[in-house]
Amino acid sequence: MAKLTLSQLERHLFAAADILRGKMDASEFKEFIFGMLFLKRSSDAFMQRHEQIMQEQLARGRSEEQAKQRAESRGYYGDTIFIPERARWSNIRDHFHQNIGDELNKALQAVEDENSEVLDGVLSTINFNRRFGRTTLSDQQLRQLILHFNKYRLLDEDFEFPDLLGSAYEYLIGEFADSAGKKGGEFYTPRAVVRLMTQLVAPQERMRVYDPCVGSGGMLIQSAQYVAENGGDPRNLALYGQDNNGSVWSICKMNIILHGIKTADIRNDDTLGKPLHIEGGELLRYDRVLSNPPFSQNYTKEGMPFPERFRYGWCPESGKKADLMFAQHMLAVLRPGGMVATVMPHGVLFRGGEEGKIRQKLIEADVLEAVIGLPPNLFYGTGIPACILVMRYPGSKPAERKGKVLFINADAEFQSGRAQNYLLAEHIEKIVSTYRAFADVPGYAALVGHEVLKGHEFNLNIRRYADNSPPPEPQDVRAHLVGGVPVREVLAKRELLQAHGVRPGLLFVKREEADGYAPSPGSLHSLNEPRASYQTETPPLPEVPVNPKRKRDAYFDFAPEVQSRADIKRVIEDDAQVQAQEAALRAAFAGWWAAHVPQLAGLARAKNGNLYAVRAELMASFVAAFQAPQANNQTSAPKQGSLILDKHQLAGAIAGWWEESQYELKTLVAQGFLGVVDSWIATIRAGMDDKNTKFDPFSHKLVVTLLPEYLARLAELNSQIAELDSTLKEAQTTDNEADAAEDGDADGNDEETLSEEELKELRRQLREAKKELKLRQGRVLERLEQARADLDEAAAQQLVLDIQRGELAATLEGYVTAHRQEVVTAVETWWDKYYVPLISIEKERNIRTETFTQFALSLGYYSDVT
Repeated sequence: MAKLTLSQLERHLFAAADILRGKMDASEFKEFIFGMLFLKRSSDAFMQRHEQIMQEQLARGRSEEQAKQRAESRGYYGDTIFIPERARWSNIRDHFHQNIGDELNKALQAVEDENSEVLDGVLSTINFNRRFGRTTLSDQQLRQLILHFNKYRLLDEDFEFPDLLGSAYEYLIGEFADSAGKKGGEFYTPRAVVRLMTQLVAPQERMRVYDPCVGSGGMLIQSAQYVAENGGDPRNLALYGQDNNGSVWSICKMNIILHGIKTADIRNDDTLGKPLHIEGGELLRYDRVLSNPPFSQNYTKEGMPFPERFRYGWCPESGKKADLMFAQHMLAVLRPGGMVATVMPHGVLFRGGEEGKIRQKLIEADVLEAVIGLPPNLFYGTGIPACILVMRYPGSKPAERKGKVLFINADAEFQSGRAQNYLLAEHIEKIVSTYRAFADVPGYAALVGHEVLKGHEFNLNIRRYADNSPPPEPQDVRAHLVGGVPVREVLAKRELLQAHGVRPGLLFVKREEADGYAPSPGSLHSLNEPRASYQTETPPLPEVPVNPKRKRDAYFDFAPEVQSRADIKRVIEDDAQVQAQEAALRAAFAGWWAAHVPQLAGLARAKNGNLYAVRAELMASFVAAFQAPQANNQTSAPKQGSLILDKHQLAGAIAGWWEESQYELKTLVAQGFLGVVDSWIATIRAGMDDKNTKFDPFSHKLVVTLLPEYLARLAELNSQIAELDSTLKEAQTTDNEADAAEDGDADGNDEETLSEEELKELRRQLREAKKELKLRQGRVLERLEQARADLDEAAAQQLVLDIQRGELAATLEGYVTAHRQEVVTAVETWWDKYYVPLISIEKERNIRTETFTQFALSLGYYSDVT
């Protein structure tokens, strides 16, 4: 039986949403989809256990009636959710035809009543009879929804990897947040931000982790995954959360359960006004607190329980300024040595009044460790600039961090999206590594002492301390006037140029200055000095004598090979040293892959869930591989190619590849290499069957790898069809113009028109090409399955690993291309600024003026020219 793939399940779940979309928006119908999914999964798991109990009891010699009696006993089910008969899927599918909303509500309530210890209040928040305006969901819609969910059985053994359902549920939450727009922010924090915050506080086994504004539970789930990724057992992590929104709380509870987390303690009420995690009359304490509380809310001070939480002060009750109240609550519930990472609006960093006093006390108490500015437009529902505050239990900062606050300005570290911006793996790596180093990074991070903050009246405006504004583009007046590229500007780009193997002698020549201008001592020499990793091919520029009476800036001219702006890119890309630098990086990657591919291959044989151990080793070794000594000469010089990419880009490349490939690798652990191939084919089949999707099966990596000749023929047919279609349209246009000319409505056309026989032959060729194209497109699955039948496990292993290698190599190649383009852009900027100086413009003007004057004289326009 074919395994259900992640893409299939994602498409299946979103198709369920399409049944309801149009009647209401995503923020309204999401609970129905979540509830139906939870009910179907729980019922399937229950019936599987029910059948096991029946077989066990019959094997012990009991009658069928006795076996059934025991199978209906709650005590036999352990952690499995017990489903009463009226809520079992077979009953819902076969008997819910009228008043379906009522019947579904009763089924959900029955499940909740039977499992009150884990589901109390969770399912009763879902009301299939809820009104939208004056209408409710019809029996027809609900029946259609039931039949849709009946399509797949949702058991772990049906999935390509065990936690597929949790991954699909996360996808659905993200899609609903996207569809809901502003309202999506109520329950969803972008996954990249969650991953960043989790890495900042690094939860470990035997810790308590808490989110006081838990939303859909992403912070807690990611904390468990972080522990697993770092070799720990997530079952030894205690998870707690609370949320004020009942519907969101319900979604969180279902999300946690579907991720296989059995013991999380999630409560529903206002965290500030009624914190519910209490032990011995006191608030429960935690080792890590992660949260994205709602921005800019009001609160009520009167009757506030546990007022000692707010030891640093009270924010105004009105004016939507409760942000620092949430922050103080998080600090108040820390255990000794505990840490907080919380998202906050930028206003908390600089607003005055009571908030300013609270901020001052937080700094003076030395609980604030880092302020991290995030890129704009990351979050659903708000355009307000956001930051992350990292805080520690009073007195628990490491000695070297006491009395200091690290400011990280990462607001430029993002990838632009159509509706939102995104943090990539390299951006997360840069932020986390900078935080862990806890040191200045020019233009990015600043370590600031409390005395400096006091001098600024405890204002924490990030840009005041870590200004990442790019410096203004330098302008050399003399170069604008008489030409030449200032050597000092080239020197300023030395690191960028040398990283890619570009030396000034490739692009520039020494400018001969008639007026005695010469370079400052050593400036050209410093540009030509190779780094240890370079084996210089480009000849160095000669030293220029210095006129001691006129020590001015030196200037370059563009080399003879650079005759136009377009030549810059060609000269750089064709240079042997640039190519050698890029080849060195590719060789370093090839060596790393060869050394570590056995670990990936071993995943299919291990079958023991060691995926995260492999991840940890790959992540740790990848950056080091580009800095290790060359194996063949045992030198200590860094590898040549390592200079192109910095450690953040290298770490981001491997982390980004892992993020994209993790589900395939999970399938590899569960199903082996042939299972991965089968999963890809199932994904392609499902995409082709779905007429509403934009999925392109011909661009799938498996098709591209296995059927290159087949794809080439499809490309030929598409090109042939386009050419024939264009020729026929031109012929039709020519005929119309000829007819018009005969009628006297247009000038005659000298182009030769096609005969009727020729047109007939073209139409036949077009029909045949379209017919073949359609036939071949329809047979791509057949060809894939034929290719799959020829694979054994060894061949499948080679295929899968080659594809994975290609994807990681392509990621690296993208970084290399971007860096090379950055070099090209820098040189093009010098061309645009200085290639045509004022003296040339004036000379050209004078020549044209003289030409025009002589022409005017020849025509007699000037009677007297002196």
